[in-house]
Amino acid sequence: MKLIRINMAEKRVTTENAPDNYAIMGGRALTTEVIAREVDPTCHPLGHNNKLVIAPGLLSGTSAPSSGRLSIGFKSPLTGGIKESNAGGTAAQKLAKLGIKAIIIEQIPKEEGFSILRVTKDGVELVDGSTLRGKANYEICATLQKKYGEKVCVMSIGPAGEYKLSGATVAVSDSEGRPVRHCGRGGGGAVLGSKGIKAIVIDDTDAPKVAIHDQEKFKEAARDFGKILTSHPVSGQGLPLYGTAVLINILNEAGGLPTKNFRYGRFDFADKISGEMVHDVINERKGKVTHACHPGCVIRCSQVYHDKEGKYLTAGFEYETIWAFGANCMIDDIDAIARLDYLCDDIGIDTIEMGVTMGVAMEGGVIPFGDADGAIKLLEQVRQGTELGRIIGNGAGFTGKAFGVTRVPTVKNQGIPAYDPRSVKGIGVTYATTPMGADHTAGYSVTANILKVGSHIDPLKKEGQVELSRNLQIATAAVDSTGLCLFTAFALLDEPRALQRVVDMLNAQYNLQLTIDDVTALGKAVLKTERSFNFKAGLNEAEDRLPEFFQEELDPHGTVFDVSDAELDQLFNF
Repeated sequence: MKLIRINMAEKRVTTENAPDNYAIMGGRALTTEVIAREVDPTCHPLGHNNKLVIAPGLLSGTSAPSSGRLSIGFKSPLTGGIKESNAGGTAAQKLAKLGIKAIIIEQIPKEEGFSILRVTKDGVELVDGSTLRGKANYEICATLQKKYGEKVCVMSIGPAGEYKLSGATVAVSDSEGRPVRHCGRGGGGAVLGSKGIKAIVIDDTDAPKVAIHDQEKFKEAARDFGKILTSHPVSGQGLPLYGTAVLINILNEAGGLPTKNFRYGRFDFADKISGEMVHDVINERKGKVTHACHPGCVIRCSQVYHDKEGKYLTAGFEYETIWAFGANCMIDDIDAIARLDYLCDDIGIDTIEMGVTMGVAMEGGVIPFGDADGAIKLLEQVRQGTELGRIIGNGAGFTGKAFGVTRVPTVKNQGIPAYDPRSVKGIGVTYATTPMGADHTAGYSVTANILKVGSHIDPLKKEGQVELSRNLQIATAAVDSTGLCLFTAFALLDEPRALQRVVDMLNAQYNLQLTIDDVTALGKAVLKTERSFNFKAGLNEAEDRLPEFFQEELDPHGTVFDVSDAELDQLFNF
């Protein structure tokens, strides 16, 4: 497998064989290892010493179900620490088929301007991207697919990445060629923008298949794992039918749906923005109620949403986005929220960070709560790069400081996602302690706290939450390294043989003798490496805390986040 290095100062591309110790690293494990080895933790995230690493998962490019996730790694301009952000789309599968273990982009250009990185079976080249300057993601995708072919994958940055805003994303095109899958969190788009890369075109035409040592054993394990995923009530039924927004009503009923900038745990109009409502609207307008975010996905929790005229509006319309602009901002117009989702995809900015930021802006009196038109206009200012737009585009923490707001829901400066940690205490532990900044995907305790998958720990009580979050953070770091979708975790936690089948696929592909304990050890090693990087960057235990307003009682349960600092500090004792 190959490592591709792109030196942007010299505009030089080199290819090298991946070191032997990278053999069983992919996705997050590999991006974390490269960043930890090669990046000074104290460097400026937008300076020449930072790097951006792109890596498919260990199983990407194979027939393993739902294994098409791509990881990017970098020092984050948002959190100041190490960051891995992942996405679906077609990039991971294509890179794996081209035999590319990782692309490492380093240094910054000596002159102004943008380049396009073109990746084919014949190699990697930098071409002039000046004509794309100032363009947004939908136009970039259409332009590059017209030039290089409809089936190429396009990774790109929109205006937010060009402005180097801390909320900027890296868009990844889906199977229909739309820029709707994003490496969203942590400001990866700003880092790619600082490197002078506007887009990456990946063409796997005539690429060889991914090498698999024992085809029969791999196929057997993959088939069985697919059956486990499709027969599970969450990954096989709930998510394909209603998408991730099925969680709106579930969390609202549990009193854990953050509302009006985390003031309340329930939204009076949750039914108007729920997964059930989205499902009915999509059906009525003849969109797609179920859709794969990447080739080979069997969970198919994505969808395509049309406007009132039946024309395409957005795709990948997810729970986090609907919550962020919906309940959090007190907006109950699902079409307006879909428009906000489209704008974020086009501009290239994280929907979670922007939704949390809008709540903070509303708290600061910039626009009123519930003002959908005002929120749309603020996003347009981000697109235009106005002074106010650049404040908003740099995230909730930056916006809170600009407008003197004290109620700012962030950890390590990253906006807190769609589960209130006073009603879902396990996720609060994850928000506080993960090296990633507030990130629900780093240790998704909602599975056990609310959905009662794997085990049930009372979400309103602190007992068992640290251990739950610890175990899930370890497991997630390993899953993120395989390229498997996070939602395979429902089956992995519930079905005893599911994890063994993942290990069987890895062994069959790479001719290994891994055990489940080895996979657990990989997850632990990833977390230890990330935490060590953050400590060297100046992020110590004092950063592993939730904002003080989570000591306010939250209706309807009257709960506070009461996991102590001492208990939080025990999480990494493994």
